[in-house]
Amino acid sequence: MLFRSLLANACTLGVLGAASTYSLAPVKVKAQAAALIHGVVRKSSVVQQANMKVELLPALSDNYMYLLIDVDSKEAAVVDPVEPLKIIEAVRKHGVRLTTVLTTHHHWDHAGGNEKMVRLMPGLKVYGGDERVDALTKKVTHSNTFKVGSLTVKCLFTPCHTTGHICYYVTKDNSTEPPAVFTGDTLFVAGCGKFFEGTAEQMHKALIEILGKLPPETRVYCGHEYTVSNLKFARHVEPDNEDIVKKLAWAQEQCSNGDPTVPSTVAEEFSYNPFMRVKEQSVQDHVKQTEPIETMRSLRKEKDGFRVPKL
Repeated sequence: MLFRSLLANACTLGVLGAASTYSLAPVKVKAQAAALIHGVVRKSSVVQQANMKVELLPALSDNYMYLLIDVDSKEAAVVDPVEPLKIIEAVRKHGVRLTTVLTTHHHWDHAGGNEKMVRLMPGLKVYGGDERVDALTKKVTHSNTFKVGSLTVKCLFTPCHTTGHICYYVTKDNSTEPPAVFTGDTLFVAGCGKFFEGTAEQMHKALIEILGKLPPETRVYCGHEYTVSNLKFARHVEPDNEDIVKKLAWAQEQCSNGDPTVPSTVAEEFSYNPFMRVKEQSVQDHVKQTEPIETMRSLRKEKDGFRVPKL
């Protein structure tokens, strides 16, 4: 019962308490939360396709790291390896060659494992869009592309949560399978990151004009397990949206079993994520706005003060 109670709190609140997932949080508090939650209730998971394999690796209390594998060459990249030993274990398990670190942004719970990762596996290329990223070797900007084996990784510059935030869009030529995008703390399932260093205009561009223009079937791999709390806010915004109601019931069941709610798809996000639905009349009416960017601004302000209902 204790573990189930802790799990419910983690899935509902995001972290056993509010904003401790960012660099602003004391490391000690984060470590205590991780000791209670991580390794007991959250499971890893593998998404297998013919051309790429993605292993979701829970980290800390509610973070996700990702091992991205090119099936053809068995070359691999890791996204935000905050717990490097778990990455090394996964690399050995899959029998792959890790060459690349993809860092979404500089906050410690995403980039804080980079230096240890490089010490443990010298020669890794560390990509990121911000000089503040630990152990950075390859600074990237919007539309930069590079290869991980036969996979093409395209950098998408999405500043707002931080000024140097990068999402990584992964495709393979001539493949009919869904692409992948690793969105860090820009886009979550049914939510978006706080505007720590940016504006509503920037988040609108990131979500609607950049990520929202990716193919609808693109699988979205985000940085945190915040889905239940995000969907409870979405239900508050659009109580009559059946997509939200169904997704929330599913997500609660996933969390109760320790299973991830990631990935979603770009198409799904447009159906239940209020921050992707800022053009919808029902969302605009909720915040009493008539323009998408002002709707985005008002939604984020309301979400920042939103208290998740217990029931």
